[in-house]
Amino acid sequence: MNGKVLIIEVNDEFRTEARRELLRRGLAVRDCDNLDEGLSALREDGDIQVVLVNWRSRKNKESKSTDIEGELIFHEIIKVRYEVNLFLFTKEKDPRKIGGKGLITGYFFKDDRDYDDMYRKITAVVKEKQQAPFFEELVRYATKSNDSWHTPGHSSGDSVKHSPWVSDYYEFFGHNMFASDISVSVPALDSLLDPKPEGVITKAQELAARAFRAKRTFFVTNGTSTSNKILLQTLLKPGEAILLDRNCHKSVHYGIIAAGAEPVYLTPSVNNKYGIFGPIPKKRLYETMDKALKDGKKLKAMILTNCTYDGLVYDLEEIIAEAHKRNLKVIIDEAWFGYANFHPAFYPCAMAAGADYATQSTHKTMSAFSQSSMIHVNDPDFDTIEDFFMENYMLYSSTSPGYPMIASLDVARKQMVMEGYRLLSNALQLAEDLRDAVNSLERFKTLEAEDLIADELKNDNIRLDRTKVTVDISQSGYSNKKLEHLLLNDYGIQVEKTTFNTMTFLITIGTTRSKINRLFLALEALSKRKGTGGILRPAEALNLMVSDIKYLPRHAFYCDGVLSPVQKCSGRIASGMVVPYPPGIPILVPGQEITSEIIAYLMGLYEKNVEIHGMQDGYIAVLTSEEETDLQNRGFAL
Repeated sequence: MNGKVLIIEVNDEFRTEARRELLRRGLAVRDCDNLDEGLSALREDGDIQVVLVNWRSRKNKESKSTDIEGELIFHEIIKVRYEVNLFLFTKEKDPRKIGGKGLITGYFFKDDRDYDDMYRKITAVVKEKQQAPFFEELVRYATKSNDSWHTPGHSSGDSVKHSPWVSDYYEFFGHNMFASDISVSVPALDSLLDPKPEGVITKAQELAARAFRAKRTFFVTNGTSTSNKILLQTLLKPGEAILLDRNCHKSVHYGIIAAGAEPVYLTPSVNNKYGIFGPIPKKRLYETMDKALKDGKKLKAMILTNCTYDGLVYDLEEIIAEAHKRNLKVIIDEAWFGYANFHPAFYPCAMAAGADYATQSTHKTMSAFSQSSMIHVNDPDFDTIEDFFMENYMLYSSTSPGYPMIASLDVARKQMVMEGYRLLSNALQLAEDLRDAVNSLERFKTLEAEDLIADELKNDNIRLDRTKVTVDISQSGYSNKKLEHLLLNDYGIQVEKTTFNTMTFLITIGTTRSKINRLFLALEALSKRKGTGGILRPAEALNLMVSDIKYLPRHAFYCDGVLSPVQKCSGRIASGMVVPYPPGIPILVPGQEITSEIIAYLMGLYEKNVEIHGMQDGYIAVLTSEEETDLQNRGFAL
């Protein structure tokens, strides 16, 4: 399949001729005589892969200002579809007068009328986009049925397929899974940790970088948790500081421990009505940056999560620009927003907004296998730290990466550049249909951005990723846990996330109309039942109680500590991380002072049987008095 070509050309003669000649050569073609119609075609038709456009175009037939010229045309097109390839089709003879460097893929002079050349170059571009070089090589190797005299031990499944005990294991996963689970001993499939310049992993990563607007992209086969740790340990030396959202993923906190860095916490906004932690207000973010610098902290970087778990999207471009003014490197954890570059409803992605690094859970929101993630790099100084980055990359990466996972990253990228716009348009439409259906029910209501954000964010240009649908369940008569239980056990529906009075459903590129309708029918049935479970209220209003950090998390983490009843820990220092689920935010990190307010909050959760990582039978790990004295004597107190 060659994809579809869109011709935007005012001149009827050239447009008709180009359409006829490209159709005759087997390309699918759509054409129009002005830019507005061309942009409409791009919005409607996700199969368009290439745009052939003149240097000048009418904006529309009725406009008094009839012409739009030069690079403005290209910018208007990529606002709608960044991933399409642009070819200039013009009578301009002087190449010095042709702009759009970095925006256009190629150039055709009209009077040449060389449609064979045009066809070859268009098909070559589309063919390259639809390559999945690593996946294709893996399939070629796996189908050769070579005898395996190397790892892994199952030897393409031969160890299990005839077993009287575990043949069901082979039958469940199938021949191809075992045949493609191979060793780094296979040269044709390259090495993830040291890819050859012309190898298939290098090629796959280069294609990914191009697709996600990065200068460099690295595949990671043990999740964005590892990606975050790699970057933090690369960018931070012991004693240096980083700004981080207190609502960030726990991997960031562990990365800070590993790097020996000092955390400067940014307290997120809080919506107590719905139990939702939101973005950090811009004013607080900038003030915290400036205070940290004024206090003499060696502030080197900032990491933010965009979008949030609930789909709230920062005004990234301004925030990143402000961080760069202060010479900070910016990392964006895009675990829940990796597809942002493939539909204007989500623009800009982190790389387009100017971030230096982005970590992306390709498996969470695209078609990659679990744990398959990417690190994207646009840091202008990356060349100076690349060797150190690679050391940390190897420190955290397995020397036996899962080759099916690498292949899934390759294929996920291919899918998004070829059909991501169409798939995301469909997901957005399904999300709106679900909202309309749910809002027709008496006991459930979907929440909009204005419902989800706290008052302090009203002027921060926060948007909502509308593929995250949050439903207010407070009038349902059920607690969140009861509703989760009923949806799963009575209707076979697994919920992504809940708070005490909301449920969040993720609409993905894999969501179908059948799934949407089944969810609605389940909620409709539940709305007619007489729920008596009540609503589980939080122990108290949501509040991230950020007490003082007395010692670097790394120093406290490596102390032995002692388990102590949480009620007796007021004034003590945590030596481990304490993380309630939900919402999965660390209430305590190593080195943090434990206050009476934190104790009351944890005990309230404990009494309601909330899952709390780092707390066992009411006990948490704290520093001993001897350990505190030792840290102070060694000059480690902050």
